[in-house]
Amino acid sequence: MSVTETEPAEGDLVDVDSSIEDADLDLDEADALVPPGELPPADPPPDTLLADPAERLGRPMPTDRLRSWLVTLTITLIGAVVRFQNLGFPTDNGTPVFDEKHYVPQALQMLRNGGFEDNPGYELTVHPPMGKYLIAIGEWLFGYDGVGWRFASAAAGTIMILLIIRIARRLTRSTLLGAVAGILLIADGVSHLQARMGMLDIFTALFVLAAFACLLCDRDLVRRRLAVAVRAGFATDTPYGPRLGFRWWRFAGGVCLGLMCVVKWDGLFWIAAFGVLTVAWDVAARRAAGVARPWVGMLRRDLLPALYVFLVVTLLVYLGGWWAWLLSETGVDRHAVGGTYPYTPGQPVPWAFRWVPQAIRLLFHYSQNVLYFHEHLLTPKDSPHPWESKPWTWPMGLRPMLYYYESGTAACGSSDCVSATMLVGTPAMWWLAFPALGWALWRSIGRFDWRYIAVLVTYLVGVLPWFLNINRQMYFFYMTPVAPFLVLLLVLPLGEVLGRARAGYERRQTGVLVVALYVGLVVANFVWLWPILNGDPISAARWQAELWLPSWR
Repeated sequence: MSVTETEPAEGDLVDVDSSIEDADLDLDEADALVPPGELPPADPPPDTLLADPAERLGRPMPTDRLRSWLVTLTITLIGAVVRFQNLGFPTDNGTPVFDEKHYVPQALQMLRNGGFEDNPGYELTVHPPMGKYLIAIGEWLFGYDGVGWRFASAAAGTIMILLIIRIARRLTRSTLLGAVAGILLIADGVSHLQARMGMLDIFTALFVLAAFACLLCDRDLVRRRLAVAVRAGFATDTPYGPRLGFRWWRFAGGVCLGLMCVVKWDGLFWIAAFGVLTVAWDVAARRAAGVARPWVGMLRRDLLPALYVFLVVTLLVYLGGWWAWLLSETGVDRHAVGGTYPYTPGQPVPWAFRWVPQAIRLLFHYSQNVLYFHEHLLTPKDSPHPWESKPWTWPMGLRPMLYYYESGTAACGSSDCVSATMLVGTPAMWWLAFPALGWALWRSIGRFDWRYIAVLVTYLVGVLPWFLNINRQMYFFYMTPVAPFLVLLLVLPLGEVLGRARAGYERRQTGVLVVALYVGLVVANFVWLWPILNGDPISAARWQAELWLPSWR
């Protein structure tokens, strides 16, 4: 039997009823909504589950819907002001700075040509087109200047603030902790500066965060539908459990992952990780519903639809992102001559590839050239890039990146002023990365807390693959998609610091004080770094004071 919701789910990230995974609540605690600021536990004891079998499948979100949206939109508006202020500065005498010099002109080519690049750029046209499409939108709206080529990045960074608030609220059942997550993301130096650069990484961050949000909603929707089946009495009609109908949130998550791959190929790792997470959540949901054989039920009911979303849908979205190149006559390598196996343009097509349209075969050939570029983008032994870093330095941001530097002006009232932008993670957050990871690992293994597992896996997927080819050139800005999940790794323990509502007035007020002091510390740290995140002129002495570690120089 198939089951769908008894009433349509609203299209909002927060309005689908959410579930508290098999959580350690006393029965009277479980019957109440989690108060603002309280982190819900993860697994209920068996005696809690006896009251109503459907209760183990989830409880509604807090009822402060209007207030939560007022908080969300207010913080997002503040974030927009922070991200968009003086967006057009700095530039290199009116031209892009740092890696903007690759993507901004390519976006202009797309705008001129109708969606594709026609200049190989010395073989530096090495990423799919979606991020450059988005940059081109800003250039079309505002012109070829700093505001134009950074507008889409700032918009993406602002949307991420809204998403992180709703995600944190869904994970913690707390509007307060959702607000804390939004403030922390606003005050993150990496997220701030990348949202003010005409580069691609902020778009990968946006799409992976959106995919994570969609899959959280899908998890809640599955449990809501299973709760309907439990209450109606047909959840256990078969040992595999009911069919769950079409899952729009999972489909949307697959679309987001496909879009991420059309920005950068990094999305492949998140596709694999999110695919495993979602089927694991399906097994847990079927078990919580009392299904006799939840693993077999997942294999029979859920696996093929999941493979369709994470393989077929993402592939179709990826190919669709190349529409302009596929329809072009002069795109890079669109009609290449010469190439490598398994397809050599101009030569007989191997029988195994004859069913593939020629345009797709040429896209594969182009992708081979791109892959070759990335595999051979190695660190020169004699002259490494001065701001290159390796992934073991990234969690704490030990080796930031200097994007722009100008000295010798008098704009700050001194005779020798410095204007610089440096990609640096706010130390009050990033220097807690390893304690946060350790705590998340403990909660994942010791308590099997699904929230920590989900956030920890997503964080590690953004870091660990870079260890596969340690000789490759690497840079700290590769951590941009990971930064929001560092925020979540911090917010989850902050909910535990706040304490339970029943812990007593003194305990709760102490928790609120500690959390408020920490958030204030992060904001103060961000304010201190503000000049080197935005290029504001400062004295040479202040510039030296901004460089806290020898590795920052």
